[in-house]
Formats: sequence, structure tokens, C-alpha cells
Amino acid sequence: MPANRAVVYRGPGHVEVESVEYPTFELKDGPGVNPANVGRQLPHAAILKVVATNICGSDQHMVRGRTTAPEGLALGHEITGEVVETGRDVEFVKAGDLVSVPFNIACGRCRNCKEGKTGVCLNVNPDRPGSAYGYVDMGGWVGGQAEYALVPYADWNLLTFPDRDRAMAKILDLAMLADIFPTGFHGCVTAGVQPGTSVYIAGAGPVGLAAATSAFLLGASVVIVADLQQDRLAQARSFGCETIDVAQGDPAEQIAQVLGEPEVDCAVDAVGFEARGHGADAQTERPATVLNTVMNVTRAGGAVGIPGLYVTGDPGAGDEAAKIGSLSIRLGLGWAKSLSFTTGQCPVMKYNRYLMEAILHDRTPIARNVNATVIPLDRAPEGYTEFDRGAARKYVIDPHGMLGSASV
Repeated sequence: MPANRAVVYRGPGHVEVESVEYPTFELKDGPGVNPANVGRQLPHAAILKVVATNICGSDQHMVRGRTTAPEGLALGHEITGEVVETGRDVEFVKAGDLVSVPFNIACGRCRNCKEGKTGVCLNVNPDRPGSAYGYVDMGGWVGGQAEYALVPYADWNLLTFPDRDRAMAKILDLAMLADIFPTGFHGCVTAGVQPGTSVYIAGAGPVGLAAATSAFLLGASVVIVADLQQDRLAQARSFGCETIDVAQGDPAEQIAQVLGEPEVDCAVDAVGFEARGHGADAQTERPATVLNTVMNVTRAGGAVGIPGLYVTGDPGAGDEAAKIGSLSIRLGLGWAKSLSFTTGQCPVMKYNRYLMEAILHDRTPIARNVNATVIPLDRAPEGYTEFDRGAARKYVIDPHGMLGSASV
């Protein structure tokens, strides 16, 4: 049985690469595993040799100590891999297949899965609907920032790339299918982006840049990306976005300088609960700021997509209400403007096959747009530190040295 190493959370601001157990077809006890999931048999699962696994901003929330994640949790929910073994009940996925793993863990059998709501599967997480690999309160499924990873319900969950050589030539782009590309796309679709629309995207991190890429793919006429980090704003400008530095003041006034009016057709919140204020408050955490801003700058009758993460438990929040996810949102403003809102996990399977085809047919340079940067597994802690400092990069971990020739 091969050795296995993974990126493990060791407390606020601290991750380590450690030896962990090689996957088996049983969910065992460990950090964050719900007792009801211990001993769960997984004959429907597949074991993957991880080809690429990404650091996500959602991981950073845990590593900063802003969730109730337990120490010892193996991290990582953005997985691309090669199937090396399948359980006895796997019928269609085969050893040797190169696959993308949706970050949502879904059974394919429950009511929500059958309705396409794979982000809120009812059968994989005893705590609440919805699950993910290596994430707090998600049932305890082991993370995939590792050399090997287990994927349950493999025939349902895995997206198989049609041609290995063709896929490896686009592997950094395809690595974005596990989460950020479908998530950004979902934010835009739910915000109503279509040909000719103007779009405001809050946040120029990887999800925000993926949303901007998606907005162009959907035909937006103007894409305005807002952030505080100058390098990230420069990255957005590199592929045609207009940009706003929210430290400089009211986004509506800056939007008016771009469009001639202070409102857009559609808006996407790609920031989430660790949002900072605007203008004079730019260095102060204001968790409701982005939600209130996107309501303010979206035209009446429009829609807002909210793929940015919001949580029910934030021990590091500045006030007691925010610690349980209660924010001072101007719901009356949204109501008065008849805005529509879509929140929650992106149902990755709704989009990933189509986005795969867009990548394979050279319709979207997603890896270039998010500045995908390959690092070895041993450099993962350094990648976390740099990303936390605002690096304008999407770090892609290469556990087996298979991405050496990959580039954007």
C-alpha cells in the first residue's frame, strides 16, 4: 500500500504536510468525522492518485481560525486525479481514468440530488444537508490536498475527461473545474448575466476572477471587479475587466465613472463573511458590507449571485451576532428593489461538463485568468501563507510531480 501525505490543519495560521492513512473503502474515525459516519462502508467509492489539488479561499477561512474546524483535519476540496482503484459496486469509472472531482459530495439518490441540487445532498452529512472534502462540519470526509484521496459514489460524482493526452495538455485549466470555475459561473448565472449586461463582481480573488471569466463567457458587455488588493486588481485588468479600488470610496460613484450611471444589471458577491469596509473603513472588518453594496449597485428588478462563503459559526467575529452568522443586512433595500438572491454551494455537476468542453475547445483561458501557479506538496504551507497575504495567484499543488510541464 503506497504511503500518503496530506496538508493538515494544526491550529490558526498553521498547516503542516504530514503522513496520513492511505484511503480505504470505509470512513473511519478522525478529526471532524461525525460519529454517525464512522464505519460507513463505501463499496461505491474510488481511490484517486491526486494529479492536482488547489488551495481555496474557503480553506483559508479555516486556517485563519475563523471556523470551528478541529486540529488534525486534512484539508482540500479541489481535486483532479487518476483512478487507481474502485470499490466493488463501481460500474462505469475505471482504473486509469483521469477525472475531475466536484467539491460537493453527493449521493445521487436523494430528492435533492435527483433535482440537481448536489450542493445540499441529504445523505452524506449527518450534521446538515451538503458536504465537501476536508471541510468543517461537512461530515468528516477526508480532504484531497494529499497524494491519494477517496471519492464516494464515484460513478455519480466523477467527471471523466474524454482523452488523457488532450486533458493533460489543459490540466491547469481543467483543475479549476472542481470548484472555482463552476462556482464563479454559478454566481454569474444566478445573477442573470447574459449578452450585453453590465456586471459588478465584488472580490478579485480566484473565485472573483473565475466569475469575471464566466461573465465574459456568458457575453457581458462590461465586467467591473472590485477589491482592495492592487495585484489582484491588476490581474483582473489583464484580461479586460474594469476595476474599482473600494478603499477609494463608494463603489456606486466609481461605477458611475465607468458606466455613466451608478448601477449595473447584475452583481456577484465573491468575498463572503470576512469582508472589509469601503472607503475609510477599508482596513476594518465589516461582514455585511459586500452584501449591502451589491444590493445598492444592482438595478431594480435585477439579481445578485452570492457564491462567497457565509457561515453559521465564526468564533473570530468581532461581535456576538456575527459569531452565529447574523449580519446587519439591509434586506429592506433588496426588497424595495425587488432583487433576487441566490446563495449556497454551487451545484458543480450542473456546469462542469459544459465548462470542460469550453476549456478543451479553447473557449476560455481560466488558468491564465486566475494566474494558476504550480507548487509541490511540500510547499503547501508556504502557499497558504502567500495566499493569505493577498497573492494574486491560484495555487495548484502537484503531489506527484505530474504538472512539471504544465503552464498557463
